[in-house]
This record gives sequence, structure tokens and C-alpha cells, in this order.
Amino acid sequence: MKQLADFDVTQFKMPRPMQHILFWLIVSFIITLMYSVPTNFMVSLRNNFIFMPIQIAYYYAIAGWLIPKYLFPGKYLKFCFLALGVFVLSVVVTRIVGILFVTPYTIRMMHLTEGDYFEASRRPFLVKLFDLQNMINALKGTNLVIGFVLAIKLFKMWYQRKQATLQAELNALKAQVHPHFLFNTLNNLYALSLNQSAKSPQLILNLSNILRYMLYECNTGEVLLSQEITMLQQFISLEKLRYEDRLDINFNIYGDTDGKLIAPLLMLPLVENAFKHGAGEQMGDAWININLYVMRDELKLKISNSKAAGANKGAGKTGNIGLQNLRKRLELIYPITHSLKIMDDNDTFLAVLDLRLNFAPQSPSKINTHEIAYTHS
Repeated sequence: MKQLADFDVTQFKMPRPMQHILFWLIVSFIITLMYSVPTNFMVSLRNNFIFMPIQIAYYYAIAGWLIPKYLFPGKYLKFCFLALGVFVLSVVVTRIVGILFVTPYTIRMMHLTEGDYFEASRRPFLVKLFDLQNMINALKGTNLVIGFVLAIKLFKMWYQRKQATLQAELNALKAQVHPHFLFNTLNNLYALSLNQSAKSPQLILNLSNILRYMLYECNTGEVLLSQEITMLQQFISLEKLRYEDRLDINFNIYGDTDGKLIAPLLMLPLVENAFKHGAGEQMGDAWININLYVMRDELKLKISNSKAAGANKGAGKTGNIGLQNLRKRLELIYPITHSLKIMDDNDTFLAVLDLRLNFAPQSPSKINTHEIAYTHS
């Protein structure tokens, strides 16, 4: 009993062949209901089971062979020629099966001894085979169901190919985050090494932790928000080693981050941008304020930083590769549930990101409502 109680029906997945068998049984039953009203249910059911193998073979010949082998690769002429051949063959076979098996059975079971249907069944075989009206009926009977099923299949194939294309583009954009981040960090490490700084080992350790997270934790579509926050904290600590006391940075988190999911490495470009175009371009003291608000499934990230006097307004424009890629990723991952606003003033840069988060089924987070602040003494 305990095993039955612990069984999760959502984890059960029917084998693919069984899915197809069940689907065609349902289709056959629906057709029987549609065409059994003027005749007899059992007669209609038996006839549909006789015709069903032809329709199944017709469907898989097109969906499993012609479409992937000829239509998608762009071999349109071959596809049309072969599809026409399969179409004609299915109609002819349907008529032959109808003449040899369906019509005699229907006459016998319905006790027909007169009428147009009975008289038509007594004509010569070739006359019955190529009778125009019967050909049209066979054409409609064969293609009514197959056309509907193929429309569903084509839509599914199109959607899968579109998703695969979007995923490939998304992976390419995400992959660009790694070299961009690594390039900036190695520059920092190089600057410290020139001065033989004792902070170089700590910087390397922080860099190692961040790269480990990027390589091994970011391969999924979403990660825990708490993991992203931890990575941002390590990145801020890494940058703090470089700028020391001339940088005043505050990182504040408000709200419950427990069990929330976010696309990986989505907030990092904004934080990087604040350091690069804030403290990185200022000779004197600089400041960065990072405020992260989480309310239910809504996230708001506000990052503001000081700018050097007379600095060009280019931190948020298309020339910035990091922000440009971030905008593309947001359009792909959160097409209608995100907002990114950039305000570039003479002495201040502000970025505001709004997102709709998903919830993790069972993912306890170590970060709850609290405030984290990094300030110089």
C-alpha cells in the first residue's frame, strides 16, 4: 500500500509505440461514431478497422519518410512527385479493400438485397474500382483523417525545429558570456600580478569558483535564484579586491528568494557593466548600488553606479556587447515577461531589470529576506 501511495502518476510516461497505438485506436473509434449513425455501429467499427492500416501506412509514409527526407531538406520536386504517388496508391488500395472486404460484409450484415448500393456491388471489378464517385469517396475517407493528423504533425515538427533554432541561438549567446567575463577578470589579475599583490591568490580562488559554477551549474535552462546571488557575491568580492577602498559598493537583497528559478548568468552582465563603466573609468572614488527585490514571482534588479565626469554615454548602447547579448537573451527566454530600462545621465548610470520568475518544485534556498552590504571602512 505504501508503494501505491508513493507512486507519482506525473512521473509515468507511456512508451512511444503505445502512445501511437492508443492514438489510432481513439481515431478509429471517433470515425466509427461519425459514420455509424446511418448504418450499424459494429459494422462501421469492423470496416474502419479494415481501412485503418491503409491510413496508418499512408500517414507514416508521409510523416516519417517523405517530410523529413525530402520536404525539410528542400527537395520539393521529389517530395511532390513521391507524395502524389503515395496518395494515388492509398486511394487505389482503399478501393480494392473496399470492394473485396468491406462491401460484401456490409451487404451481408445489413441484409441488403436491393437498392443502389446492392446493385453497384454486382458490377464488374474494374468498373467498380475506377468508378468516379467511389474514387472520390475513397479519396475523402483516406485524406480526411490523414490531413488532420498530418496538420498536427507538421505543426509539432515546425515548433520543435523553431525551438531547436532558438535554443541554439540562446546557447551561442550564453557561451559569449564566458569569454567576455574571463577576458575582463584576467585583465584584473594581470594588473594585480604586475604589482605583485598578495591578493592575487584570493582573486584566483574566486575566479575558480565562478568558472566552476559557469561550467557545471549553468547547463540547464534555469537555476536557483540563490545560486545566482551567490555567484554575484563572489564576483563582487573579486572586483572588490581590485578597487579596494576607493570603491563603495552596496548589494542589498529584499524579499524571499526561496525556491525561485531564473535563467543562468542573466544578472551578471548588468553587474559587470556597473564595474566596467563605473569604477573602471573613474580615477577617484566611485560607488555602485545593487538592489534586488523579490516579491512572489516577480524580480526587480536596480543597479546604479557613478560615472567619470565627461564620460561618453555608451554604457547602455548597442556598442556594449554584454548588454546587447543580454537583451537578445531576454527576448528569447522571457519574451513577454521582462522589462529592461537603461538611464544614462551625465554622472550616473542606472539599469532596471524586471522579470517574472518560475518556482522550483523542491529546492530549498539558503538565502531569505536579508540585506548584504559591502562598504569601505
